[in-house]
Amino acid sequence: MINLPLLLYVPGLLPKPEPGLHRDALFRCLIAGLRRYDEKIALDIAANLHCFDIVSWTYNFYKTHRDIAIDQEAIEAVIEQPGASPEDIAEAMSWRRRVARWAFSLADFIPFLIPHVANERMELHLRDLRRYTRNQDEIAEHTRQMLKMRLRAAVEARRPILLIGHSMGSVISWDSLWQMSRNARDQIDVDLLLTMGSPLGQRFIQRRLLGHDQAGDSRYLQGIRRWINLSAIGDLTALDPDLADDFEEMIKRGLVESIEDHFLHNYFRLDGVLNPHAEYGYLANEVTAKIVAEWWQACRSQAGDHTSEIKRSTASSRQAGSKHEDE
Repeated sequence: MINLPLLLYVPGLLPKPEPGLHRDALFRCLIAGLRRYDEKIALDIAANLHCFDIVSWTYNFYKTHRDIAIDQEAIEAVIEQPGASPEDIAEAMSWRRRVARWAFSLADFIPFLIPHVANERMELHLRDLRRYTRNQDEIAEHTRQMLKMRLRAAVEARRPILLIGHSMGSVISWDSLWQMSRNARDQIDVDLLLTMGSPLGQRFIQRRLLGHDQAGDSRYLQGIRRWINLSAIGDLTALDPDLADDFEEMIKRGLVESIEDHFLHNYFRLDGVLNPHAEYGYLANEVTAKIVAEWWQACRSQAGDHTSEIKRSTASSRQAGSKHEDE
């Protein structure tokens, strides 16, 4: 029997709101994008509150929550806005962002340049990344364990899984799935991995992924059927937005059916400043909605076919029993 599909979301770095408030805000953004794409599917997903869940790992990492009131007005705005405005598009493609992307990309190839191009925000991210990759106080292992527990429970419940990793959440997803791939007791069955604003294309990150020092199949995660990567124009975290070429070896080895890269305009603004990397903007986008809606519809159709098959089998058994009684 195929049970209710699960959309499991892994956020990125920096403190996030209290889990319940954070989940509700993310879910509202996702539903808003879905309603613009397909009202019927949006209503079906919205009616199944337990189909969307988040792995709230950031409190253990930072020991604080972000006040959701800081983002509330911006969240409402991105929910109401039907798409990117000409101003949003122009700002995302501005020469300032292009120059910053060029500088950061150069530093990714020549690491000793990083201190010379890093701004304050990047310095904070690098500090947090080092804490994770060095597993200080077992913080990385605890973070991955939170995700692995959710995945195991979903697999055991026979729930189709769409795993969504935003930013650092995509790195945590990779590392967790890689560890599960090496554990014979774990059964991994992720129907679709959806990464958003992911740094997985950066050499700096790739050299720090679990499995980077392995050879052959052991270098890569396993247990996912498809992988779709979303990158917003102007998102400086997704420096290399094309993951299909970075991880094409996974396709050649038969570890994943396909890896696709898609692009979108993230028009989330906080205090009037465009943030193409914002998780709320990614989830409210119609490009994201189309991917989620098609996956959801496929899962529901498969469940419907399975139910029909059971009914036909039951009916046939009853007919056979009646015939036996008549004889």
